[in-house]
Amino acid sequence: MDRIIVVKIGGATLGSHDTTLEDVVHLQQQGRALVIVHGGGKLITQWLSRHGISTQFVHGERVTDRPTLEVAAAVLAGLVNKEIVAALSNLGGRAIGLSGADGALLQCRVEKAELGYVGAVEKVNTALLETLLGAGYVPVVSTVGLYAFDRPPDAPQLLNINADLAAGEIAAAIGAEKLVFLTDVAGVCDQSGKLLPRLSSGEAEALVASGVASGGMIPKIKGCLRALEAAAATSIIDGRQPHALLAEIEGRGGGTSIYK
Repeated sequence: MDRIIVVKIGGATLGSHDTTLEDVVHLQQQGRALVIVHGGGKLITQWLSRHGISTQFVHGERVTDRPTLEVAAAVLAGLVNKEIVAALSNLGGRAIGLSGADGALLQCRVEKAELGYVGAVEKVNTALLETLLGAGYVPVVSTVGLYAFDRPPDAPQLLNINADLAAGEIAAAIGAEKLVFLTDVAGVCDQSGKLLPRLSSGEAEALVASGVASGGMIPKIKGCLRALEAAAATSIIDGRQPHALLAEIEGRGGGTSIYK
């Protein structure tokens, strides 16, 4: 329980060609404790389009009105979560899917009015994660959280949470050894597009402040910085590369490492 790896996987690592889930099962069978946090933004956008609901982003985060929240909760906590759990099970792994509302895992308040029903995590209740990890399971967490603070009577019970930020909060709360983001780019790059293999927390903050790191990379860097309050190491790697997760854990990975 003192060497937990938190792995955040996104749309780029959910394809049938991907080896991430194979790596997760391999690491679990080696006795490693892992928590998976997943997004599913591309699939949410597809389902919103099917229902004629437009999508808007502000600083890389989805604006979530009530119809968008309903679709996001169904896609994340339902379809995506159960597909990951089923795939892990069929590969010989032991996994249980849950949302941030289960066991009051991710307790939130509305973050910014302009984002709608998007939650900022105020508290992480790690009891359920610890129980599952202690029983030998990989918890697979969808980032739909509990609207637990300052909720108006007519507001929904759930909030959509940016999965990158949620992964950082979970890693910090559970005292993870390492947080790994699997994404669809090589890592964090400088202004000319050159990969930056190592960044201090201060250097990473400067890239966000200057605008060099933009869009969806911003919450990933913020998630790393939050995790570093407890974790020893964080990294943002290219999940499209075969067995990228296994290579990272074995110390031969690429991408960008962010350290204290």
